[in-house]
Amino acid sequence: MSEKPDYYEVLGVSRGADAEAIKKAYRNLALKYHPDRNPGDKKAEELFKEAAEAYAVLSDPDKRRSYDQFGHDGLRGAGGAGFGAYGDIFAGFGDIFRDFFGGGGGHQGPRRGQDLAYEMDIDFIEAYTGVEREISIPKEENCSACGGSGSKNGRRETCPQCRGQGQVFQGHGFIRMASTCPRCLGTGTVASDPCPECRGQGRVKVRREVTVKIPPGVDTGHRLRYQGKGDQGRQGAPPGDLFVEISVRPHEIFSRERNHVLLEKKIDMVLAALGGEIEIPSVAGPSRILEVPAGSQNGKLLRLEGQGFANPADPSRKRGDFIVALNVTTPKDLTERQKELLREFASIEEEKKGESLFSGIRRKVGEKLKNATGRRR
Repeated sequence: MSEKPDYYEVLGVSRGADAEAIKKAYRNLALKYHPDRNPGDKKAEELFKEAAEAYAVLSDPDKRRSYDQFGHDGLRGAGGAGFGAYGDIFAGFGDIFRDFFGGGGGHQGPRRGQDLAYEMDIDFIEAYTGVEREISIPKEENCSACGGSGSKNGRRETCPQCRGQGQVFQGHGFIRMASTCPRCLGTGTVASDPCPECRGQGRVKVRREVTVKIPPGVDTGHRLRYQGKGDQGRQGAPPGDLFVEISVRPHEIFSRERNHVLLEKKIDMVLAALGGEIEIPSVAGPSRILEVPAGSQNGKLLRLEGQGFANPADPSRKRGDFIVALNVTTPKDLTERQKELLREFASIEEEKKGESLFSGIRRKVGEKLKNATGRRR
């Protein structure tokens, strides 16, 4: 079986693309490769299915989060990838195709509230420990003066622009492009006596404080979903969701590789040679003591298992590690006594090498003499 393609590449969007950009990209591909426009074209059929599969994952915040973190493996058993017949595709995208091709006439009725997006910067330690923040977001709610009807007297009449359909259409022949009626906003009706507070829209812009909990282990690019925190739905429809996109500020001494915390620690060559203890800072909490083994070389890694970042998608999974990379430094500005000791050290090292060399030669000569004596006998 061939390897599955990258869903972002399929739709031609970046990994940081928002929901609207993903939806727009999918619409363009769906129109281009739709089977009705490419009868009998197997390649177009495959591209159409591929785009639908990619959109099914990237348009769903939970599936997208799993895919971003674990790739296609994160979607196994989640019902997120894989499509069979066209019926499966159209069942999953009914609303979009009705919007594309003008199906399902009539006004849209009560509409779910719009999703909202918010970008949040947090520091490295907050990403490690998790943090709770209160943010202020602008959102739409139903007008309290008219109860969301948009009419001062509560009465509404058929929209004259779309004649109650909630949609307006453009195009001829095979494809008709449908879009939401700009006058009634898809409801099919307009206020007969507009409310002065909302100017007949039934909606007002407000600013609300929302408390969001950021779980431990998030990283730059993570999108967190908070259900029901978006715009209020129309006419009793459910509210939209709030999506918070995380950006983690870099730390002065710590860095991150997947769920591991990385720290570079400088030590002198004496400690590296003889071994000993070093004190290292923690990401959160008191510093700790680590044992440096004798004979440690530059770049040696000391690892504290399970002391790295948690997995925000599944806190029960094992945390990453805390990894210390040793940077063995060479001393500068030596005194004459230090230089003398180093020369003596170097001389001893040379003697050791010589003794090792001669002992090896003696061993080989002895083995040859022994073998020769044995053959003469």
